[in-house]
Amino acid sequence: MAGWNAHDIPDQTGRTAVVTGANSGIGYVTARELARHGAHVVLACRSEERGAAALDRMTSEVPESSVELMRLDLGDLDSVREFAATYGRTHDRTHDDRLDLLINNAGVMAVVEGRTADGFETQFGTNHLGHFALTGLLLPTLLATPGARVVTLSSGMHMRANIDIDDLNSERAYGRWLAYARSKTANLLFTHELARRLAAAGADGVAAAAHPGYAATNLQTSGPSAEGRKGMEAFMRIGNRFFAQSAEAGALPTLYAATAPGVEPDAFIGPSFAMWRGSPAGSPRAPWTLNDRAGELLWEESERMTGVMYDQLKA
Repeated sequence: MAGWNAHDIPDQTGRTAVVTGANSGIGYVTARELARHGAHVVLACRSEERGAAALDRMTSEVPESSVELMRLDLGDLDSVREFAATYGRTHDRTHDDRLDLLINNAGVMAVVEGRTADGFETQFGTNHLGHFALTGLLLPTLLATPGARVVTLSSGMHMRANIDIDDLNSERAYGRWLAYARSKTANLLFTHELARRLAAAGADGVAAAAHPGYAATNLQTSGPSAEGRKGMEAFMRIGNRFFAQSAEAGALPTLYAATAPGVEPDAFIGPSFAMWRGSPAGSPRAPWTLNDRAGELLWEESERMTGVMYDQLKA
C-alpha cells in the first residue's frame, strides 16, 4: 500500500458505483476519481441543489465522465426506499442492472440532539441505519454483480465508545461526541457482520470499511455552523487549515478499499500514520468492532428498526 494514490486506481470502465454524500468533501473526491477511471457514478445527495452544483463541477473537471444525480436523504427511510426503487427501475435498462461499488460515505458529526424523519437519534439514524437500509434494498443487485464491494465509512473516533444495544437511540443520555462514536462503531460492526453473512452465503462480494483520518472537509464545520456556534466553527476551520490533510488525501483509503486488488472482507483501511494522515494502510480498530455476537444483535435490531430484511443473507 505504501505510496498508493489515485493514479493507482485500476480501470473502472463498465462498472457502476453509488456514492452517498457525493456533493462535497471525501464523497465528491471519491466519486470524481471513480468517474475519472471509467466508472459510471451515481451521486446520491440529500440536497438536489448542492448535488447539481457538484455534478456540474465534476463534468467540468472530468469532461469524459459518466455521472448522474439522484436524491437520497439517509435520515428518511421513505427517501432511501424511493432511491433504491428508482435505481432499480432505471439501471436495469441503462447500465445492465449492476452495482459494482456501493460507497456508504455520507454522514453527520457531533450534531445537536435530534431525531430523523423516522424518530431515530440523528447520528445513529443517518450514519448507520440509513446506510443499513440502503445496502439491504440494493442487495439483490449487489449480489447479482460479480465481485461487488460495499465500502462503509467509519472514523478513528469509533474507539471512543462501543454501542449500547439497549439504548441505540441515546434516550437515556445524549452526548454529541459519544453518539457520533457509537454510530461509527455501528458502521464497523455492520461491515463485520455483512462480511460474515456474505461468506456464509457463498457470495463473492466484499464488505470493507475505511476512514479518512483527519481530513479537511465541511463535516467538521457544518454542525457548529448550523447551530450558530461561531467559536467552535472557527476552531474547526483552524484545525482544517493547519493540521488536516486534504480531502483528496482523505479519500484515498475509501478508493483503495473500493478498487485495489486483494482487499480482504472486513478490512479497515485508513491513513498509515497514526490513523491521521498518509497513504492507505490497514487501520487499528477497537476489539468490540470484531465481536460476532454484537454484530448479530445490531443487525437484528437494525432490521427491526428499519423494516429492511436481508432475506438473501440469513444468519
